[in-house]
Amino acid sequence: MAQKCVHKGCGKTFSDAEEACVYHPGPPVFHEGQKGWKCCKPRVLTFDEFMTIPPCTTGQHSTVDDTPAPEPQASNEEVEAKIKAQREKQENLQPAVSRAPIAAQPPKPTPSPAAPPEDEDDDPDATVPDGATCKRRACGATYNAGASRQAEQCEHHPGQALFHEGTKGWTCCKRRVLEFDEFMQIAGCRTKERHVFVGRKKDPNAAEEALTEVRSDFYQTATTVIASLYLKKIDKGRSTVRFGEDGGTVELDLHTADNKRYKTAMTTFAPIVAEKSSFKIMGTKLELTLAKASGSGWPVLRASDPHTGEIIQAGRAGRA
Repeated sequence: MAQKCVHKGCGKTFSDAEEACVYHPGPPVFHEGQKGWKCCKPRVLTFDEFMTIPPCTTGQHSTVDDTPAPEPQASNEEVEAKIKAQREKQENLQPAVSRAPIAAQPPKPTPSPAAPPEDEDDDPDATVPDGATCKRRACGATYNAGASRQAEQCEHHPGQALFHEGTKGWTCCKRRVLEFDEFMQIAGCRTKERHVFVGRKKDPNAAEEALTEVRSDFYQTATTVIASLYLKKIDKGRSTVRFGEDGGTVELDLHTADNKRYKTAMTTFAPIVAEKSSFKIMGTKLELTLAKASGSGWPVLRASDPHTGEIIQAGRAGRA
């Protein structure tokens, strides 16, 4: 009788107990925005990349989950003690720059970054391989070459995975859980007819898709602000980053290999020193190192960002 393997990274249906199983024997690890598995080294930034990390161990299928339990999380008292200590440390820093709105550019709400656009359906001319998995998040349906596709119902999450202060969920719905296994079992919150197994072919001659917002975060030291703008496949040859001579703007014109463009003039919260600032283009993001003109702390990255009152960590990143 066929059974489903519960090993992380496998999930195959098997009837031969001696069949080789390739899986992750360790638990998932989410730390400072990075995602990976305790049993192997790759670390990535997005959940979609995390789900494609290849399994690192070969063994046998199992119907009993023998993954080691994750390390115990800090108690509420420990978390509150850390927050209190951080708050006291922040209060002892130099006074922050005034949080009053800049007259020339009044604050305005910053829209939440949209999830990457979904493929609406498969290319009609594409060949779907038997056993292909639906590309929509949390669906997990597999293609059966002999079955009709007329009655397909795809339950999925159109949003992005959200990990914050130990809780896990999706940006498109409200449910939050603590354990990774519980997160993987959260049922999709949206239903569409027909799965997406291969998607549509990209037209290389199509106009670039203009992006109005990309996900970002930052951390700071006494002298610099290190900001990350998350955009994959940035084309270094066609993209430009310019630090304005006025000491308050960063002009970005970013083109990607998959035909996207993000162009903006970002006004920083406080003045920067253009000649001492720099940038790096990486596989999944643009990293800006902004030299502060003064040693004051920044509560936000952009002058137009709303001030939430959160404690901004100094010295290391603290993304969820």
